[in-house]
Amino acid sequence: MMPKFLAAVSAVALLAGPTLLSTPAFGAASPEDLTRGEYVARAGDCIVCHTAPGGDPFAGGLKMATPLGNITTTNITPDKDTGIGAYTLAEFDRAMRAGIAKDGHRLFPAMPYPSYANMTESDMKALYSFFMEGVTPVKQAAAPKELPAWMNKPWLLNTGLAAWNALFVPGKGYTAKTEKGMSWNRGAYLVEGLGHCGSCHTPRGMFFQEKAMTGDDGAFMSGAELDHWSAPNLRGDAGDGLAAWTEADVFAFLKTGHGPNTAAFGTMIDVINNSTQFLSDEDLMGMAAYIKSLSPGARPGVKAPIYDAKTTDRLTNADDKTPGEKTYVVQCQGCHGMDGKGKGEFVPPIAGNPAVLDRNPASLINVTLNGSQRLVVGGLPDPYRMVQFRVMLNDREVADVVNFIRSGWGNNAPGTVKAEDVAKVRKDTDPASDQVVILRMR
Repeated sequence: MMPKFLAAVSAVALLAGPTLLSTPAFGAASPEDLTRGEYVARAGDCIVCHTAPGGDPFAGGLKMATPLGNITTTNITPDKDTGIGAYTLAEFDRAMRAGIAKDGHRLFPAMPYPSYANMTESDMKALYSFFMEGVTPVKQAAAPKELPAWMNKPWLLNTGLAAWNALFVPGKGYTAKTEKGMSWNRGAYLVEGLGHCGSCHTPRGMFFQEKAMTGDDGAFMSGAELDHWSAPNLRGDAGDGLAAWTEADVFAFLKTGHGPNTAAFGTMIDVINNSTQFLSDEDLMGMAAYIKSLSPGARPGVKAPIYDAKTTDRLTNADDKTPGEKTYVVQCQGCHGMDGKGKGEFVPPIAGNPAVLDRNPASLINVTLNGSQRLVVGGLPDPYRMVQFRVMLNDREVADVVNFIRSGWGNNAPGTVKAEDVAKVRKDTDPASDQVVILRMR
């Protein structure tokens, strides 16, 4: 799912936009076009952002909070009045690549058009075919933006967004690296473009732009905080990166949501449940090859920890347990073990877990408070899910147990979590839904 705050933009007064790629004339869709278009829509994860809880697929209505107010995702079904049914292919292409709607108004970059600018024309045509002929039209008007009155003016928003686009949208397609193989280049296209992985995993600048758009820059995919989740570092750093993972590990994670010492949580659940598990093995192998080729990133990494059994000894035998240790014994060890090693792939370990080692504790705070939805792969839900402790534990208790986890069994995550850090996450977030959400395309 796209991060909520990406809709915030700068109102810099420049009037320019990216250059669009040329688009082919559109004809009647073939069954192959519809099938391919559905696949492209899965790879782009369109359905998650454009479907409200309990709503019709692609009809919009999902509210996204920004620092400036709330926006709501739009209807992208082929309804001619409230959706995109009246769009030509060229207009659809312009919206996808440049964030400009049919009527000329500019879209907030919660829509990842800076990444979609990389899409091939054939993928764009197939996606257009799918939305026009493979999706059921739904009449549902867009909700008004909930922005401050001084900002919620069409001319001001368009001016600011035009400036943002001119500065930060590449406006060009993916260029293959001839020294790399076909699989690697396919993976790079999916990660940098259609899959828009950098939208969550790349840190943002002062105007909320991604600091890098390709793997050539060490900032790309080096981790970022979004809506109180820390999208992890996917570069080749030790500890909190993927240095210890193989290509097979990355492939398995994208396919199943499970990897060495970790499992998907937070918004990555939606990505696994509704996008990557549906991709071909060939595409997932390409993505894995590309991700594993990323060098260590631009930020200092956390060194890989060395397991220390003294923590287990204290939990088992010490009479002077710290508050965090006491909470862990009562609330956590039943699943994750006194040794912090978890119970197989479905209950991941705490010792050496990249999410635990992350320099940013946001995800650990969030998942402790709010739990996680279930992964559902191949129609089968995981037998276990992380439970929520927001009712059972107060802010101080959550902070204590998180600090213990980040330093136990040799874990070496830096910094200290305070009760006020937990309080902010508690205030701004909701418990994970008990509903298993697998959205049908058609």
